[in-house]
Parts: sequence; C-alpha cells; structure tokens
Amino acid sequence: MATNCIEYEHSKVEPHWQAFWEKEKTFHADSSLDKPKFYALDMFPYPSGAGLHIGHPEGYTASDIICRYKLANGFNVLHPMGWDAFGLPAEQYAIKTGTHPKETTYENIDNFRRQIKAFGFTIDWDREINTTDPNYYRWTQWIFLQLFKKGLAYVDERPVWWCPELKTILANEEIVDGKSERGEHPVERRNLRQWVLKITAYADRLLDGLDDLDWPNSTKTQQKNWIGKSEGAEVTFDIDGFPNEKMEIFTTRPDTLFGVTYMVLAPEHPLVKKITKYANQKLVAAYIKQAAGKSDMDRTELAKDKTGVFTGAYAINPVNNKKIPIWIADYVLISYGTGAIMAVPAHDERDFEFAQKYNLQIQPVIEKKQSDENGSATKLPFSGVGVMIHSNEYTGLDSDVGRKKITEELEKTGRGKSAVNFKLRDWLFSRQRYWGEPFPIVWVNKEDYLKVNDSKTSKLKNLLPESPVCYRNDGNEFYALPLPEEHLPLVLPEVESYLPTGFGESPLATEKNWVEIYLNLETGETVSASTEKPVKENWIRANRETNTMPQWAGSCWYYLRYCDPGNSEKLIDPEVEKYWGMPDFYIGGAEHAVLHLLYARFWHQVLFDLKIVSHPEPFKKLFHQGIILGEDGVKMSKSRGNVINPDDVIAEYGADSLRLYEMFMGPLEDMKPWTTTGIEGVYRFLKKVWREIIDSEGKINEKIICVENEKPDTEKLLHESIKKVTEDFENLRFNTSISQLMIFANHLQKVDTVTIGTIKIFVQLLNPLAPHISEELWERLGEKSSISFAEWPTFDPKKLVSDEVKIIFQINGKYRGDAILAKNIDQDSALDAARNIERIAKHFEDKIIKKIIFVPNKILNIVTG
Repeated sequence: MATNCIEYEHSKVEPHWQAFWEKEKTFHADSSLDKPKFYALDMFPYPSGAGLHIGHPEGYTASDIICRYKLANGFNVLHPMGWDAFGLPAEQYAIKTGTHPKETTYENIDNFRRQIKAFGFTIDWDREINTTDPNYYRWTQWIFLQLFKKGLAYVDERPVWWCPELKTILANEEIVDGKSERGEHPVERRNLRQWVLKITAYADRLLDGLDDLDWPNSTKTQQKNWIGKSEGAEVTFDIDGFPNEKMEIFTTRPDTLFGVTYMVLAPEHPLVKKITKYANQKLVAAYIKQAAGKSDMDRTELAKDKTGVFTGAYAINPVNNKKIPIWIADYVLISYGTGAIMAVPAHDERDFEFAQKYNLQIQPVIEKKQSDENGSATKLPFSGVGVMIHSNEYTGLDSDVGRKKITEELEKTGRGKSAVNFKLRDWLFSRQRYWGEPFPIVWVNKEDYLKVNDSKTSKLKNLLPESPVCYRNDGNEFYALPLPEEHLPLVLPEVESYLPTGFGESPLATEKNWVEIYLNLETGETVSASTEKPVKENWIRANRETNTMPQWAGSCWYYLRYCDPGNSEKLIDPEVEKYWGMPDFYIGGAEHAVLHLLYARFWHQVLFDLKIVSHPEPFKKLFHQGIILGEDGVKMSKSRGNVINPDDVIAEYGADSLRLYEMFMGPLEDMKPWTTTGIEGVYRFLKKVWREIIDSEGKINEKIICVENEKPDTEKLLHESIKKVTEDFENLRFNTSISQLMIFANHLQKVDTVTIGTIKIFVQLLNPLAPHISEELWERLGEKSSISFAEWPTFDPKKLVSDEVKIIFQINGKYRGDAILAKNIDQDSALDAARNIERIAKHFEDKIIKKIIFVPNKILNIVTG
C-alpha cells in the first residue's frame, strides 16, 4: 500500500518502501530459478569508523540501476553486499582503548549497513558476508591449505619496517617521511620470517588472461606493467679477487654489454659484505644503514637524487674481460630481479645521471641509424635500437641482431643464457598482527614431520606439499604441518594485549595457552599444552603459527561466497557455481586496479586448477567509477573540511535525489566536483514529476486520462525516451538518460492531457534511477505488484518516424526563424509558410527576391536585393 502523502515527502515515501522491500524479500536471489541470471558485484567496503562517504554510493547506485533494469528484463538478479572487515584501523583502536577489534568492527558494520539500506538498493541481505566471521574465514583458511598443498606457500626471510622506539613492526601506511606516524620515531628495515605465496608461478597466465577481459585499457596496462614480463639474457660476471663469488644480472639489452662501465648491488645484497674492501667498509656500512630507513617507493622514485657508494671491488665483463667497479645504490632493490644490475650510462637515463654525479665512464655502444632523424648525432643517453659501435666483432651490426648473437656467444661460453624475467614478485602474505585470519599451520621438529610424511593413515599427510616448508632458528629446524579441514576454522583467541611483543612477533605469540599445543599426528586434533598430555599415542608437542593473514586474503574470493553463503560443507556448491558463474559486472574504484584484482585472479586460477570453479577468470567485465571531489574541486578529506556526509544529504533531499544527482553529475567514469545547487536541481525535478502525476489533493492528476491513443507528439517523444534510456542503461550513460527523462517531464508540463499508459511507462523508465518515488507512483496509478518486476517497455521504430520536419528559414544566410511543416514539403509551399509567419516575413516582404536556396526538409534561404 502506498503512503498517504499529498505532496512529495521523501522522508515518508523512502522508509515506507524500504520496509516493504525488506519484508517481502523483493530482491531475494533464488539459485534454483530457471531464468537467465545477472550477477552484479560491488567492491565491498572496509567498514571504517567514519562511516559511508559520498563516493561509496556512486558505484553502488550504478550497479543498482543495472540490476533494476535487468530485473525488468526478466533476469534473476544477484546483487549482494558484505564487509572487508579485517584491517589495521580496528587493531590500532584496540591498542589505544583496549576495545576488542571485533566489537569496533561490528559497530562499524551496523552503521554501514544502516547507511546503505537508506539508498534502497536491490541488495539481497540474506547473502551478507563478513570476512572476520569464523564461518567465512574457515574457507579462507581452507584455500590457504590448498595453496600450501600445491607448493605455492613457503616461508622466507623478508624485509619489514621496524621501529626500535615502539618495538613493533609497522605497515607502510603507518610510516610518514621515514618515521612512525605515531610518535614520529625513526624506522628501519629488518628481515623477518614471513609466509610468501608463489604468485610468480602464475605470471604468464595472469598476463595472458588479460586479453579476453572487458576491462578499462588503463587497468589492463597497469596489470601488465606490474607483472612486467621482459625478454633478455641472464649474464654472469666474475668478481676480481673472489674466485668463488659471482654476480648474476638480468638485462633486456645484451647488445649494450660493451658499454657497461660500472655494476650496482642493492645495499642488502649478501655479496656486499663479502667483497667490500676494508678501506670502504665504514662508508658502505653507513650507506646500508641510511638505505634501511627508506621505503622501496622512495628508493625507486625517478625524480629523486641518485646516491651510492663504491665497494672497492671490481667485476669482470664477460664480453671483453674489462674490470668494472662495483657500487651499491639504494635505487636497486634486493626484492627485484637478482638485486644487481649492470650499468650502461650511455643508454639508460638513470645510469647516465648516476655516472655524471660520480664521474664514472660513459661509453656509447649504440648509435642511431643514418636513416633516423636525417642522420643527426646520437644524443646521450640513447635508449633506442640502432647500429652497434665500439663492440669488437659486433660493431656495425643492427643492435637487434647483435643482441641475439651476443646471447648465443654467452651461452656457448657458459657465461649467460637467454631468459624471461618478470617484475612481479612473490606475494608477502603474513602480518605480525592480531586482527587477521590465523594460519591453519603448526610447527614441529623434523622427526615428527617425518612421522606424518611416512604415515599411511595420517589425515595431515594428504595436505603436505612435495617439498617440506621449514625454517631455521637458533640452529633448530622447524617444519610446517597443516590442520585438516575438519578442524577449521582455527579461531582467533582472546588476548590480554593487542600490542606487538617487542621482538617483531604478533600479539598472538604471547598467548602461550593458544600457541603451545599437543598435536595428534594422525587426526590433526589439538589441545593446549597447558593441559595434561593426552595418554594415547601419536600426540606430540607443537607450536601454532602466530602470524596472521593480510587483509587481501578475505577479499580474494568473496564473490564466490555470495553465491553460496550458507554452505557449511563446501566453499561453493558446483551446481550453484555453474548457475551464477562469475560476476557479469564488477564495479569499484581504480585504486584497486593492481593488487586486489591481481591477487583475486591468482587465487581464482588456483581454484580453477583445482576444479572448484569452472571459469579461468573471476571478473569478465570491470568498470571504475570516477572520484567525487569536494565543492572546492579537491579530493574530500577531513583535514580540508570538504567531506559530504550522505546521511545529511538524504535527510534533506532524499535517497532518490542523491542517487539521481550522482548519476547526473557527468559520465560515470569521470572525476567531478560535488555542488549543492546540483542536487537541489534534481530534487526539484522529482517534485515536478510528482506534481504532474499527483494533484494538490493527493489524487491522480485529472489531465491523466484512461484512453488508448496518445497524442502524436507525446507518443513520439515517449518512444524516443524508451529508446534513449534503454541504450543509455546498456552503455552506463546514466547522465544522458536522466536528461532525456527531464525533457519528457518538461513536455508533460506543457500538454493538457496524457494517457495513463504513457505515464506508467515514464515511471518505469524512472524506476531504476529513483526507485522509491517510482514504486509509490506505480501503486497510486493502480498497479498492485511491485514495479521492480514490471516488464521493461520497448520502443516501436515506426513511432520514431514523424510526418513533420523542422524547416529553418534564413534571409540572406541569416537565421530568422523556423517552423514545423509537413515532411517533403515543396519549395513553393515552404515559401508560402514563410510569408505567413510575421517574424520571418517582415525581413523580405518589401524586397525583391533574387534567389531561393531550398534544401528539402531542412533549410529555405531567401536571397534579396
């Protein structure tokens, strides 16, 4: 039943219909229906304490419009929502206040849910998920075990940010200008045992899979650049005076080997301590310490001043046996490639700047071909291809040819080989924090590991990788054993303190009753070591893994859980996966263009190999909405005071107005500034629509009549509107669809009658954009079932053809007026029409007509004397 509003009151209309949709489960997605499906996915939000900001609903509204449009076209629509709820802010708040992160997180989720429901989206709330729910992260842990079993998870010493003053590890976002955000204390790099996922094993597939995806080209390019496939050669350089040591480098330009004038090692490279001359050790040690306080981004920033220190050692160039000085410089990263490079300053801008600063030799070995740029001299640094010079027997060859021949020679002499290199590094997958998914892993000694490995009945054995995962600490070796599926989820324990240990470990490390356990080697059952050891055989002492997974983990597969959220037996039922498949439309911010999408694609391809999913890629169509700026044209932030709270906007103008305005601001993908006058305009539009349909007594406007035949001009505009809005929805051009509806509303103001059928179609066209007012008007127009399922109108091409045309009248080439006349009118009749229109006739009636230029159905130009 509709409300009893006489005038348009969004504060009554919107809550009324939201309650109706929720009660009736209007947007429940049924996996058993024999209908075509449409699965729309929003990048789910992190529920921060600040609540929803004005940028969130832009993407959600766009997906909702498409969902409502698809519902009207007979699709079974899945439009879910959930929470990417593990994260650093909740843990930081816990450290400050002692409040459990779960309590903070669930309060924030309640607020986010309230705010999102106020928009009237087509969300099936029965499918809501939360990455911090043990019933959810049970399956995140299960996926990790599959990665572990396939040999795609291992442990390694990796650098992390350490703050000596705070005695804790910090995330990148907690560091500002080389200091801790909290207290502004100096930070440094330290190596720590970390879990790492072998994403590089899927590098080629991640690259090749992009070709068939309907994604923005810019996002594809960012993914390709991040993976960074390059073909070239691995080259081995001997080190003078160190017969047992060698430098391994990768280069895409072996044709420039004769131009190598120095080598560079990353400051962390293990060779540095071995080869640095005594006289250089103090400078090198000081430089290493300085580099430890810089982030990788700071170190590789192209615009930064290049710095380095000479080690005193020399490498031997394998192509000419020349000695080359070895430097260390922080622009070379140990995490990229081999942590060493050959420097060719004549043909690389970064090397050129470094060589100029430290007065190192610059030896050109490639010059432009004579046919290039009229034979002008080669300006250094020159990074292009050309003709080889100063390169012994290769001089005079095209550099492409020389590249191949030099690589072949290196292979013959055992000093190199052709190779493919990837910029992509394996994924550092652990955090030394409390608020994250626990790893379903325990650590045992070698003897106990071998007992499991040799067992014929242990449930743990089936989850072991071919090669054991182990690490060494204080001379002892520890081996990783997985927990069987029936013992998942491994739930986070309650802790007394959320502070890190002070030794670089997670707060979980202090929970001895949780960490120290007895493990049954046959069943995987565990009990706390604080209890008495079980009497039965096969029980051993073990320690749980105390690191937790990163926030990325839960967001790598959430789109699958939406399809089957209540399944306690499987990650997703095969029949459900077969029906819903992958999302048909994925929308979210471009800031997630690299890591989230790359990590999700990696996990999905692993699941595809395991036959858990039937599609090799998770997101076939991706769209990035643009950022909404503040009224000052700058990105919204609390410090600037330009943040817009959607709660305030809805209270004053209503959710329909906010939805309409965010879609009307401009193309969906564009960045655009918020303006209060803009939302006032769409609010007036909705009130106009209401007044054209509902009179001052709350009844249907008397000009709306129950007849079949519509006036020709109204009928033509209606079918133009159907065509325009339909095409715009299909192509996400929501701003222009709204413009068309405004044109039609203006037309309604001018006519004295309009059929009820026309009005119903107009309301249907409006519904995906402004569903609350549309549902209200739909019922008041006599319909009993929800407008959500009313069949989408189709246009009749014949109705778009008019028997009339607009003729432009010009006098001596100057516009003097126009008129609607019969189509295919002849010249004489058009001239007679001009004589009968006073504003046109007065410009030529007393003058001699010398010439008439007539373009049928378009222009009549009268030339006078």
